[in-house]
Amino acid sequence: MDEKLEILLKWAAEVGISDSETYQTQSHPPLTCLGHSLYVSHFPEAGGRGLAALRDISKGELILRVPRSALMTRETVLKDERLSNALNAHSSLSSTQILSICLLYEMNKGRSSWWYPYLMNLPISYDVLATFGEFEKQALQVEDAIWATQKAVLKAELEWKEANVVMKELNLKPRLLTFKAWLWASATVSSRTLHVPWDVAGCLCPVGDLFNYAAPGEDLNFKMQSSSFGNYPCVNGDDPIDVLDSEQLDFHSERLTDGGFEEDVAAYCFYARRHYKKGEQVLLCYGSYTNIELLEHYGFILNENPGEKIFIPLESELCTSNTWPMESMYIQQNGEPSFALLSALRLWATRPDQRRSVAHLVYSGSQLSVENEALVMNRILKNCNFVLKNLQTSYEEDNLLLRDIEKLQDSLSSLQLKNVLASSTGQIRSFLEANCLERGESSSVEMLSSSRNIIQAVGRWRLAIQWRLSYKEALINCRSYCCKVIQTIPFQND
Repeated sequence: MDEKLEILLKWAAEVGISDSETYQTQSHPPLTCLGHSLYVSHFPEAGGRGLAALRDISKGELILRVPRSALMTRETVLKDERLSNALNAHSSLSSTQILSICLLYEMNKGRSSWWYPYLMNLPISYDVLATFGEFEKQALQVEDAIWATQKAVLKAELEWKEANVVMKELNLKPRLLTFKAWLWASATVSSRTLHVPWDVAGCLCPVGDLFNYAAPGEDLNFKMQSSSFGNYPCVNGDDPIDVLDSEQLDFHSERLTDGGFEEDVAAYCFYARRHYKKGEQVLLCYGSYTNIELLEHYGFILNENPGEKIFIPLESELCTSNTWPMESMYIQQNGEPSFALLSALRLWATRPDQRRSVAHLVYSGSQLSVENEALVMNRILKNCNFVLKNLQTSYEEDNLLLRDIEKLQDSLSSLQLKNVLASSTGQIRSFLEANCLERGESSSVEMLSSSRNIIQAVGRWRLAIQWRLSYKEALINCRSYCCKVIQTIPFQND
């Protein structure tokens, strides 16, 4: 086990964090906070470092408890009078800005911070959208995703400029005043905080943020696409997870709570969301997100994401012929149109003077006629083809590019960089040029091999390609779905 991690787990035991209730009553804390229900393990294909079941665990069982005193919140950090006075003079700052400042303030203390064992185990970087450079942003290709990235970057820059006034007054170290440091702090808050009832920004939860993510409703046998070996756990403060007490568990067997802050024990308590066998990764669900939202807030995407939504261009008349909100009309990752999209299109394909008479059938999910259903499927098919045709690269080209990027990542770790620079073409060449790496320059090769920033840029580029591959795959799946329905319509209506 990593030495820093051992220090964290020992410190956690000393402050009352435990995966066993019996530990809470012992006069002498154990050497580690884990060892009864959980242990730290590595899951390369499912989130990197995470928590595994040390034994068979039953659904609904309490598996970790973190006392309120161990949570890093604005409330606890602001007990520092100097920090409190500085922040009180700037009331316009948001809760998340304040928590980010608090985090950097504690980092500034170094070893003297009470949370030092926890702070030194935080990831050194994140791959959230706000960290994407221009090349990675454009690699997303889809206008909505590019716009989401632009907004994330602009928002981070604005919040940094506002917060920097306070941080300068606090005399933080120069490296902690940089935009890069702010991106790290704000990404930590975005990707690792858990909901607490007394603060919108949430809290940072030592050990509790080692849980990796599982999307709601899936079978949990997912693979997470990540560009680095760090884990991306925990709950965004803006998206609280539900809290159920033990009496409610029997009535919610299909969607068990993962955890929440419980006032009666003054602790954040985590529960098993399903039955786990010994050695399985124990996962945490913190809401339903599309892949671009996961990338924006947490820095990863899912190969199989039940919350994914792909939007295609729709006629303005379609939007006014029904009452479905636009955000409900989408294509799922498996290619199936949402109920709202099918309903809206079935009404749109009906003569205006007949829509009222068939509305009850549409809203019950019924097909109206062979002709109507054929019109609907052909319209979706046409729109999917239009989107795919207007993207710069095809699904097949992206697959080949992804393999080249993986080879590039391998060369970064094996230091076979001269060969990469000498043989690179196409988008690999464009990436190297965008990062100021020119063919044949030994100094550039040395910079590439030693620069963590370049390695991280390759990882973010890979995530962008993976995202657009997933996007295109959903559209291709939808084309297949529409063709299949069109072929079977006559048989359904015999």
